[in-house]
Amino acid sequence: MPPPTAPVSAPGPPLLDVVIEIPRGSRVKRGSTGHIDFLSPYPCLFNYGSVPAYIGQEGDLLDAVVLGPALPRGARLRIPARGAVILIDRGMTDDKLICSAAPVAPDEREQVLAFFARYARLKGWLNLLRLRRGRNACGGWCEASEALARAVPRDDLWVGPPVPF
Repeated sequence: MPPPTAPVSAPGPPLLDVVIEIPRGSRVKRGSTGHIDFLSPYPCLFNYGSVPAYIGQEGDLLDAVVLGPALPRGARLRIPARGAVILIDRGMTDDKLICSAAPVAPDEREQVLAFFARYARLKGWLNLLRLRRGRNACGGWCEASEALARAVPRDDLWVGPPVPF
């Protein structure tokens, strides 16, 4: 696969290069730098990764969820971003692009939103235990282009998020 690039301009949803960090079904939550953040009591319902070409508002690589069958950790793919979920983590916007080869069905969208509503509550408890302040919530669904507009292109100086997650 070519190096990470900006979204491919074409009619339809933006095509993005995504790297899988957490395969669907895994309980190990890894950060974008590969470190283990926590072990979840619940398996991840989706493939979870990042878009190496972009930094989200919280200073980490822009997150991406890839719907479909489990993919191995480290898998790289170019896939359309069909929408995004706005997650608030410790008061910081932490957008999650929702990627899928096919359009997202209404029931899939509801499943993704329900997952992130639960995730925000659980992350709030984890942050409380870690003495990390700030609001945690699921801010709902938005267009992928809105999340991409909030992100900034990654430069060669980025070495990881400025705050611990």
